[in-house]
Amino acid sequence: MIPKVDLPADARLDTLAVREGLPRTPWGENSEALFLSSSFVHPDAETAARRFSGEEEAFLYSRFSNPTVTMMERRLAALEGMEGCIGTSSGMSAILLLILGLLKAGDHVVCSQSVFGSTVKLFQDFARFGVETSFVAQTDVGQWRAAVRPQTKLLFAETPSNPLTEVCDIAALADVAHRAGALLAVDNCFCTPALQQPVKLGADLVIHSGTKYLDGQGRVIAGAVCASQEMIQTKLMPVLRGAGMSLSPFNAWVVLKGLETLAIRMQAQSARALELAHWLEAQPAIERVYHPGLASHPQHALAMAQQAGCGGPVVSFNVRGGRAGAFAVIDATRICSITSNLGDTKTTVTHPATTSHGKLSEAQRQAAGIAQGMIRLAMGLEHVEDIKADLLRGLSALP
Repeated sequence: MIPKVDLPADARLDTLAVREGLPRTPWGENSEALFLSSSFVHPDAETAARRFSGEEEAFLYSRFSNPTVTMMERRLAALEGMEGCIGTSSGMSAILLLILGLLKAGDHVVCSQSVFGSTVKLFQDFARFGVETSFVAQTDVGQWRAAVRPQTKLLFAETPSNPLTEVCDIAALADVAHRAGALLAVDNCFCTPALQQPVKLGADLVIHSGTKYLDGQGRVIAGAVCASQEMIQTKLMPVLRGAGMSLSPFNAWVVLKGLETLAIRMQAQSARALELAHWLEAQPAIERVYHPGLASHPQHALAMAQQAGCGGPVVSFNVRGGRAGAFAVIDATRICSITSNLGDTKTTVTHPATTSHGKLSEAQRQAAGIAQGMIRLAMGLEHVEDIKADLLRGLSALP
């Protein structure tokens, strides 16, 4: 049996973020050890046979079990308030693992039309394998309910959505899913468990791109699926072992250390994002600002209830002049990093219509509300006044 850390049963989230994982090795390290080993040695052939047959729990081969990865998985599961977690090589591979582990030809999925562009594309691609997906409005529970069929096995939502920060009612969608005998999966990338725990609202699975806020400094690619231990062992782990979308120990270690500062980063970046969002609403070159912390946001009250009273670190906004106007504002920045990634301590800015959602058709982008004049900004830890000045260079020049 792989041992557990001896922590009080009532340890709070901030403590779990720093302490959960595996016990120290005999060397007594204070910072978690990094196990860069592809395989693990057994004392004898009989023990190896028991371990590989599943009779005895042990680390076997880093494609499917590694101490550093297990530490990250246990910590993230604890933060999400869930039984288990399985690390993957990227956020998209986490969604792929979910599809391969839970769905088969003839099954049906209901998915928000506002999810990340690559997620839309992945679900669409599985139509050729007999898994059909219906895309519905993120915030309209009636559309989700109407789209359910007898073959529906999964509802998939991302809240807040990328880049419009639309917030879906997780509890309501869980009810729709469970009444239909289906599962609800929630992509918690924008909020992380520091702000939102979907399982407490009825979600069955929680998806993460650890590349974003879990790492927090833009260093590695990583993903994870949090679920029940039964689902992980019977549905997901067999796929991971065979398909090999495994999380590397080094990347797991980086995410593990990132989790230690997750709560304070999310609070600080969210506070800066809200201040920036209020400022953007007052700028004449801005047509609309999207941030759940604003009273003007359509799901403001729901967001405050679901997200621990916090709007999150991402702000999107439409500028005058369409694509040309958006490009002008982005190109005038001197501090913001022009990159489609987010979750960094460095503020990032991007044009979703030509980057993260560039592979979608214009009709799909319009259905998702992604205009050519939209800019997405993920607030970092710089002084917010410097970010305001950085954006104002371009905004003040727009006609």
